Amino acid sequence: MNVKNYLKEKIINSAKTIGLYQIEHDELELSEPKQKGHGDLSTNVALILASREKKNPREIALSIVKGLNIDRDLIEKVEIAGPGFINFTLSQKLLHRLCIEILDRGDDFGKSDIGKGKKTQVEFVSANPTGPLTIGHGRQAVLGDTIARLLDATGHRVTREYYFNNAGRQMRILADSVKLRYMELFGKSIDFPEDYYQGEYINEIAKIAANEKGRALIDTDELEYFQHLAEETIFNDIKTTLARLNIFFDVYYNEKSLYETGKIDEVIKKLREKDLAYDKDGAVWFRTTRFGMDKDRVIVKSTGEPTYRLPDIAYHKDKIDRGFELIVDIFGADHIDTYPDVLAGIEALGYDKNRVKVLIHQFVTLVEGNEKVKMSTRRANFITLDELIDEVGTDVTRYFFINRSMTSHLNFDLKLAKTQTDENPVFYVQYAHARICSIIRHAEKEGIDPDEMGDLSLLTTPEEIDLMRILIGYPDVVARAAKNFEPHKIPAYLETVATLYHRFQHAGKVDDKLRVVTKDKPMTLARLALCRAARIVLSNGLTLLGITQPEKM
Repeated sequence: MNVKNYLKEKIINSAKTIGLYQIEHDELELSEPKQKGHGDLSTNVALILASREKKNPREIALSIVKGLNIDRDLIEKVEIAGPGFINFTLSQKLLHRLCIEILDRGDDFGKSDIGKGKKTQVEFVSANPTGPLTIGHGRQAVLGDTIARLLDATGHRVTREYYFNNAGRQMRILADSVKLRYMELFGKSIDFPEDYYQGEYINEIAKIAANEKGRALIDTDELEYFQHLAEETIFNDIKTTLARLNIFFDVYYNEKSLYETGKIDEVIKKLREKDLAYDKDGAVWFRTTRFGMDKDRVIVKSTGEPTYRLPDIAYHKDKIDRGFELIVDIFGADHIDTYPDVLAGIEALGYDKNRVKVLIHQFVTLVEGNEKVKMSTRRANFITLDELIDEVGTDVTRYFFINRSMTSHLNFDLKLAKTQTDENPVFYVQYAHARICSIIRHAEKEGIDPDEMGDLSLLTTPEEIDLMRILIGYPDVVARAAKNFEPHKIPAYLETVATLYHRFQHAGKVDDKLRVVTKDKPMTLARLALCRAARIVLSNGLTLLGITQPEKM
C-alpha cells in the first residue's frame, strides 16, 4: 500500500467535494514533519489553496479535514497545526501491515514503475583514453552508476553510455609520448616536452612496445602503432578500474564515428538552412545569441578544426534520434559554462532540450584529518582511482563518493575511510545488517524458524514503532532520490535506519524483556519479523549503492 497516494486521493476528493480550486496529484506534497510530535506525514495544501482561493488557510484546512473519508484503522490521528498544515499520524495497525508488505516483497521492496518504462540514457565518466582514471573521475563514475541504479529501480529502461574521443591532437601527443619513452629504453637521448603525457603508465606502455617490436620502430616517424597500443592499453585499464567498482557500460560511443557517418556535417547543414550558422574570419559561427547567450560561438575554427560544441551537439542529436526520452549527462564542474551551448544547439535543431538533464558535480580533495594528501607521484601529478581503491577498498570508495550532495565539494577523508569502527558510516550501516544476520543465526541455534511469521501487533514499544516507521518509508525515499537525481539521500536514510535498529537492539541489552530471542516464542517471532524487515531494507539500500551486505563483521 502506498500511504502517500492513499492520502493524496482523499485530500483531492475532499477539496473537490467542497468546491475548492482543483489541485493536481503531482503538486500535492506530503512530507515528514520536522518535529516528531507533529505526526508521520504533513501537507501544506491548505496554504497553497489559500493563495488561490483568497481565503484563510486554517479555514481551508478545517474544511478539507472535515471532508476527509479516511479509514481510521489506517490513520490514527489528523490534526491541523500552525497556519494551516494538516498532519497525519499512522496507526500501529497500518505500520504492522506495511512491515508485512516488506517481508512479502523482499528484494523487490522499494522498486516501483513510476518511470513507466521511459527509455533513458545515462552518460558518465566519458574520459578519453589518454591516462588512468583519477579520483575526480571516480566521483563521477559512482554518481553515474548509482543514478542509473535508481532509475532502474523506478521503472526506467536504462542504457549506461561512455562517450570518448580517440582522435585529434591529444592522441597524437599520447602516441609521441609513448614513442619517446620507447626510444629511451634503447638508449636514445631524447628531449621530452613538458606538455607531453607524464607518469609511469607511459613508461609501462613503452615497455610493452619494446617487448612486441624490439628495436624495429626506433627510426620510424610512424605513430599509428604507438597510438593504437596506448589507446588499447589505457582503455583496458579504465574498464578494469571501473569493474573494481562494479561499474559496467552498455555502450561505448566513439566521437570519431560522428565524423565518419556524416553527422557532424549534417548539423552544420541544418544550422545553415535555419540561418543559425554563418562564416566570419575564416571560421563557422553558431548564432547562440538567438538563444539567450551573450555572444555567438565558434563551432569550426579557421583551421578547419571543430570546437568541442559541434561534436557534442551532434552527439546529443544522435541520442534523441536513437529514441531516448530522458537523457542524463553527468559532468564535472569544469563543464558548467559550456553545456548551455550544447543545449542551445539541440534547441536550434528543433529538438526538445528538456529531454536532457545535466548534472554537475563538484571536485574532490583527498584529505587525512585536516591535511591534504598526496598518495603518490608515480603516475604524474594526480592520484589515480586505482590507488584510492587499493587504499580503502571498493565499498568505502563507493560510499564516500555518494554520501554527499554532488553540488558540494567533497573532502574524501582517508583517515575516516580506513577506520573500521562505527565512526565510519559504511561500517556503521553494514554492521547493522551483520547484527541482524547474527540474531537470525542465534534464533536458528535455539530451534526457532526465523522465517515463521509472527504477530506484529505485539510490537508496541517506542523503539519498535520508530523502527517500523522508518522502514516503511524506503520506497518513497528511493522514488524521491530518483526523481530529484539525489543519490546521496539513500546513504543518509540508511544511516538513520541503522541508528534506529541499533537503538532497538540496545533496548534488549538494557531490559531482558525487550530482547529479540527469548522464551516468549510469539514475541520472539514478532521481533524476528521486524529484524528481517530491517535486513531487507538495509540490503536493498546497500545493493542500490553497489555496496556489499556482509553477514558477519
